[in-house]
Amino acid sequence: MLEAEAHARARGARPRAAVLGWAATSDAHHVTAPHPDGAGALAALAGALADARVPPEAVDYVNAHGTGTRQNDAVEIDVLRRVFGRRLARLPVSSTKSQLGHCLGAAGAVEAVATVLALDEGLLPPTVNLRHLDPAWDDLDLVLEAGRRASLAVAVSSSYGFGGQNVSLVLGGMAR
Repeated sequence: MLEAEAHARARGARPRAAVLGWAATSDAHHVTAPHPDGAGALAALAGALADARVPPEAVDYVNAHGTGTRQNDAVEIDVLRRVFGRRLARLPVSSTKSQLGHCLGAAGAVEAVATVLALDEGLLPPTVNLRHLDPAWDDLDLVLEAGRRASLAVAVSSSYGFGGQNVSLVLGGMAR
Protein backbone atom coordinates (compact mmCIF):
# COMPACT_ATOMS: atom_id res chain seq x y z
CA MET A 1 0.00 0.00 0.00
CA LEU A 2 1.25 3.45 -0.86
CA GLU A 3 0.11 6.10 1.57
CA ALA A 4 1.32 9.18 3.38
CA GLU A 5 3.64 8.34 6.26
CA ALA A 6 1.51 10.29 8.73
CA HIS A 7 -1.58 8.26 7.78
CA ALA A 8 0.28 4.98 8.15
CA ARG A 9 1.63 5.91 11.57
CA ALA A 10 -1.80 7.20 12.69
CA ARG A 11 -3.29 3.76 12.07
CA GLY A 12 -0.38 2.05 13.82
CA ALA A 13 1.35 0.75 10.70
CA ARG A 14 5.13 0.65 10.35
CA PRO A 15 6.22 2.23 7.07
CA ARG A 16 8.72 -0.01 5.27
CA ALA A 17 10.12 2.51 2.79
CA ALA A 18 9.61 5.97 1.37
CA VAL A 19 9.33 7.09 -2.22
CA LEU A 20 12.10 9.67 -2.42
CA GLY A 21 11.73 10.45 -6.11
CA TRP A 22 10.56 9.18 -9.46
CA ALA A 23 10.53 9.98 -13.14
CA ALA A 24 8.80 8.57 -16.20
CA THR A 25 9.58 9.00 -19.88
CA SER A 26 8.50 7.54 -23.18
CA ASP A 27 10.70 7.03 -26.20
CA ALA A 28 8.13 5.14 -28.33
CA HIS A 29 10.93 3.57 -30.35
CA HIS A 30 9.46 0.08 -30.82
CA VAL A 31 6.69 -2.04 -29.34
CA THR A 32 9.09 -4.34 -27.45
CA ALA A 33 12.64 -3.07 -27.99
CA PRO A 34 14.28 -0.17 -26.17
CA HIS A 35 15.78 2.68 -28.12
CA PRO A 36 19.37 1.62 -28.84
CA ASP A 37 20.81 4.80 -27.32
CA GLY A 38 18.86 4.29 -24.08
CA ALA A 39 17.90 7.98 -23.95
CA GLY A 40 14.45 7.35 -22.45
CA ALA A 41 15.73 4.97 -19.78
CA LEU A 42 18.62 7.32 -19.00
CA ALA A 43 16.26 10.28 -18.64
CA ALA A 44 14.00 8.28 -16.30
CA LEU A 45 16.85 7.16 -14.04
CA ALA A 46 18.62 10.53 -13.98
CA GLY A 47 15.29 12.29 -13.50
CA ALA A 48 14.31 10.09 -10.55
CA LEU A 49 17.64 10.73 -8.83
CA ALA A 50 17.25 14.48 -9.45
CA ASP A 51 13.64 14.42 -8.18
CA ALA A 52 14.83 12.64 -5.03
CA ARG A 53 17.82 14.97 -4.66
CA VAL A 54 19.92 11.83 -4.26
CA PRO A 55 23.35 11.71 -5.90
CA PRO A 56 24.25 8.46 -7.70
CA GLU A 57 26.93 7.70 -5.10
CA ALA A 58 24.25 7.49 -2.37
CA VAL A 59 22.46 4.54 -4.02
CA ASP A 60 23.08 1.20 -2.28
CA TYR A 61 21.23 -1.22 -4.60
CA VAL A 62 19.65 -1.35 -8.06
CA ASN A 63 16.75 -3.65 -8.88
CA ALA A 64 17.17 -3.75 -12.64
CA HIS A 65 14.27 -4.41 -14.98
CA GLY A 66 16.35 -7.27 -16.40
CA THR A 67 14.18 -8.76 -19.12
CA GLY A 68 16.88 -11.29 -19.95
CA THR A 69 17.10 -10.33 -23.61
CA ARG A 70 20.42 -9.31 -25.13
CA GLN A 71 19.17 -6.01 -26.49
CA ASN A 72 17.21 -4.88 -23.43
CA ASP A 73 19.82 -5.94 -20.90
CA ALA A 74 22.67 -4.35 -22.90
CA VAL A 75 20.83 -1.01 -23.06
CA GLU A 76 19.96 -1.16 -19.36
CA ILE A 77 23.55 -1.95 -18.30
CA ASP A 78 24.80 0.87 -20.54
CA VAL A 79 22.39 3.28 -18.83
CA LEU A 80 23.59 2.13 -15.40
CA ARG A 81 27.21 2.64 -16.46
CA ARG A 82 26.41 6.15 -17.69
CA VAL A 83 24.67 7.13 -14.45
CA PHE A 84 26.86 5.38 -11.87
CA GLY A 85 30.18 5.34 -13.71
CA ARG A 86 33.00 3.36 -12.11
CA ARG A 87 30.99 3.00 -8.93
CA LEU A 88 28.80 0.45 -10.72
CA ALA A 89 31.54 -2.14 -10.10
CA ARG A 90 30.76 -1.86 -6.36
CA LEU A 91 26.99 -1.28 -6.58
CA PRO A 92 24.91 -4.45 -6.15
CA VAL A 93 22.54 -5.06 -9.07
CA SER A 94 20.00 -7.84 -9.50
CA SER A 95 16.71 -8.48 -11.25
CA THR A 96 13.80 -10.02 -9.40
CA LYS A 97 12.12 -10.72 -12.76
CA SER A 98 14.27 -13.86 -12.98
CA GLN A 99 12.36 -15.27 -10.00
CA LEU A 100 8.87 -14.10 -10.93
CA GLY A 101 8.72 -13.96 -14.70
CA HIS A 102 7.49 -10.94 -16.60
CA CYS A 103 4.31 -9.60 -15.03
CA LEU A 104 3.73 -7.27 -18.01
CA GLY A 105 1.81 -4.19 -16.84
CA ALA A 106 2.32 -5.12 -13.20
CA ALA A 107 6.09 -5.64 -13.54
CA GLY A 108 7.03 -2.22 -12.21
CA ALA A 109 4.79 -2.55 -9.16
CA VAL A 110 6.08 -6.04 -8.35
CA GLU A 111 9.70 -4.92 -8.79
CA ALA A 112 9.06 -1.90 -6.54
CA VAL A 113 7.61 -4.13 -3.81
CA ALA A 114 10.66 -6.41 -4.03
CA THR A 115 12.89 -3.35 -3.68
CA VAL A 116 10.93 -2.13 -0.64
CA LEU A 117 11.37 -5.57 0.95
CA ALA A 118 15.11 -5.49 0.19
CA LEU A 119 15.40 -2.14 1.97
CA ASP A 120 13.27 -3.27 4.90
CA GLU A 121 14.92 -6.66 5.40
CA GLY A 122 18.48 -5.73 4.42
CA LEU A 123 18.55 -8.63 1.98
CA LEU A 124 19.51 -8.19 -1.67
CA PRO A 125 17.36 -10.49 -3.82
CA PRO A 126 19.35 -12.48 -6.37
CA THR A 127 19.10 -12.89 -10.09
CA VAL A 128 18.53 -16.62 -10.52
CA ASN A 129 19.03 -19.02 -13.43
CA LEU A 130 21.59 -16.85 -15.21
CA ARG A 131 23.68 -19.30 -17.20
CA HIS A 132 25.65 -17.23 -19.71
CA LEU A 133 26.87 -13.90 -18.43
CA ASP A 134 28.08 -11.48 -21.08
CA PRO A 135 31.87 -11.13 -20.53
CA ALA A 136 31.44 -7.35 -20.86
CA TRP A 137 29.62 -7.45 -17.52
CA ASP A 138 32.30 -9.33 -15.55
CA ASP A 139 33.18 -6.12 -13.70
CA LEU A 140 29.66 -5.68 -12.28
CA ASP A 141 28.58 -6.53 -8.74
CA LEU A 142 25.72 -8.80 -9.78
CA VAL A 143 23.85 -10.59 -7.01
CA LEU A 144 23.54 -14.08 -8.48
CA GLU A 145 21.73 -17.24 -7.31
CA ALA A 146 21.62 -16.42 -3.56
CA GLY A 147 20.53 -13.36 -1.64
CA ARG A 148 23.10 -11.26 0.15
CA ARG A 149 22.80 -9.32 3.40
CA ALA A 150 23.51 -5.61 3.09
CA SER A 151 22.92 -2.37 4.92
CA LEU A 152 20.67 -0.39 2.60
CA ALA A 153 19.48 3.19 2.86
CA VAL A 154 18.63 4.01 -0.77
CA ALA A 155 17.65 1.76 -3.67
CA VAL A 156 16.54 2.25 -7.26
CA SER A 157 13.92 0.23 -9.09
CA SER A 158 13.65 0.80 -12.83
CA SER A 159 11.12 -0.62 -15.26
CA TYR A 160 11.16 -0.30 -19.02
CA GLY A 161 7.91 -1.34 -20.61
CA PHE A 162 6.28 -2.06 -23.91
CA GLY A 163 5.92 0.86 -26.25
CA GLY A 164 8.91 2.70 -24.82
CA GLN A 165 7.57 3.40 -21.34
CA ASN A 166 10.38 4.04 -18.85
CA VAL A 167 10.09 4.66 -15.12
CA SER A 168 12.53 4.77 -12.24
CA LEU A 169 11.82 5.03 -8.53
CA VAL A 170 14.25 6.06 -5.83
CA LEU A 171 13.23 4.44 -2.55
CA GLY A 172 14.57 5.05 0.93
CA GLY A 173 14.56 2.74 3.91
CA MET A 174 12.81 3.71 7.13
CA ALA A 175 14.47 3.72 10.55
CA ARG A 176 13.02 1.02 12.76
